[in-house]
Amino acid sequence: MSENIIKIFTDGACKGNPGKGGWGALIIDNNEEIEIYGGSLNTTNNKMELLATINALKFYNDSKIIELYTDSKYVQNGITDWIDNWKKNGWLNASKKPVKNIELWKELDAMSKFHKVDWFWVKGHSNHRENDLADALANRGIEELI
Repeated sequence: MSENIIKIFTDGACKGNPGKGGWGALIIDNNEEIEIYGGSLNTTNNKMELLATINALKFYNDSKIIELYTDSKYVQNGITDWIDNWKKNGWLNASKKPVKNIELWKELDAMSKFHKVDWFWVKGHSNHRENDLADALANRGIEELI
């Protein structure tokens, strides 16, 4: 019997950058669709993209096999290409400046090692059903801010 592969679709949104932000994730586990979302008052789009992936991965307390789909090249490139050099260089980027959102990157790095995650990029706002749902959840996170 093959192990269940969970599919997660994440998105972040911001009204103003910085501004009111939201994050959302659609988790598909054995054909069940689970929606999670949240928001922050003074944040950036990149932080919301990172929080969407972190909170989706934190949804499970035990290690899973996950396909994670994001429309953020920042998240996908950061976790698959850039992070190893950041760590090697003391969390400095290629310009020798401190990596932005270090604490979120460290948390995402830990979560991506806890689970077995394959990372995929999907074009945003392109009539991709699951990505559009993640976007709607991120915007709901903004709308529900007090």
